Amino acid sequence: MARRKPTSQQLEIAPVADYGGLVNQIAHLVDQARRETSRAVNSALTATYWDIGRRIVEFEQGGRERAEYGLELIERLADDLTSRLGRGFSRQNLWQMRSFYLAWEIHTAASGALEARVRSSGSRQSAGPEILPTLSGESVSAIATAPILQTPSGEFASRVAVPSMPASLFVGVFPLSWSHYVRLLAVTNQEARTFYEAEAIHGGWSVRQLDRQINTQFYERLTASKRRAVLREKATIARPSDAMSVEEVVRDPYLLEFLDLKDEYSESDLEEALIRHLEWFLLEMGTGFTFVARQKRIRVGNTWYRIDLLLYHRALRCLVVVELKTGTFNHADAGQMNLYLNFAKERLTLPDEADPIGIILCSEKDDAVVKYATGGILTQVFASKYLHVLPDPERLREEILRTQKALNQRREKD
Repeated sequence: MARRKPTSQQLEIAPVADYGGLVNQIAHLVDQARRETSRAVNSALTATYWDIGRRIVEFEQGGRERAEYGLELIERLADDLTSRLGRGFSRQNLWQMRSFYLAWEIHTAASGALEARVRSSGSRQSAGPEILPTLSGESVSAIATAPILQTPSGEFASRVAVPSMPASLFVGVFPLSWSHYVRLLAVTNQEARTFYEAEAIHGGWSVRQLDRQINTQFYERLTASKRRAVLREKATIARPSDAMSVEEVVRDPYLLEFLDLKDEYSESDLEEALIRHLEWFLLEMGTGFTFVARQKRIRVGNTWYRIDLLLYHRALRCLVVVELKTGTFNHADAGQMNLYLNFAKERLTLPDEADPIGIILCSEKDDAVVKYATGGILTQVFASKYLHVLPDPERLREEILRTQKALNQRREKD
């Protein structure tokens, strides 16, 4: 006998009054799953980076001739790994992986489980010659023991084979995220580093909370205080600014690099729509712009930034950094643009290209400001060479206001 289709009343799983609770439960479940997934990936990432650092150090310490090639290893690896694997293997990242291995060791606890801890014999974290603890525990100079040999074909060769130990063996050994360990690497005092790591694990500190405690010298204040219990209790109270949304956790730049995923999004739909329209407007003006990237993430030191729009001007043969700011133009906007231009000049500009320039677009409710940032270009040179081929600031200003008004009207209708 054929089954009867359930009626709409039978399909109703819960009373209407509880529907909001159902939505909240499902949202909480998905948020929790996303965080767990992020932690799992971060655990694999951290273990992999520690193991990469181990292999680099062991490769370096495998021989003694031709020490200068030891310093070229990171440069060579950065180029080859980036070409083969994508993002996440810059010189800076590889130095941090190497430093991570030198700063943390894995040992067997009394329970038989593997545990990670700060090495008892501290080592300087730098990108140059340093004193390294060998696997036998002896301290030797990285310059004196660089093991890299160069064959006639120009390839690097190691005197010893790196042991094949899968990074999966160390997954779960490091309880914090890679972002936490990157921040801890900047703490040079071994006791302070050990303290901050333990507190971050015990207190469940976010990266922001860890960063705040380090910046405010919590360890130094605690050791000098006579009321340590009170000070420690205050430190355990998280501030609203310490919390990280699920989106921020999932979009951790280190995770995105590790997975070689693109990271293009704006803070709000309105801002994204405005950026996309201005991108189209600039490309369609016929003044020589070509598209390079949108919401390009860059790393300066251990801080991540986003360039709203990166274009290239064919006639000027230079990169153009476009930044959209919601609010009044101020000196901080100019300073941030200057930072972007310096980064673009050093890291993104090719040898035969001109210095990059910037366009700052500040959009308020009833007004807009367009500023050209010239970086190291002299004012007279910029005026004579650049202004006649770049978009007129007034035309850009009018387009910002017109677009913003249209987007606001559309949003009000929705």
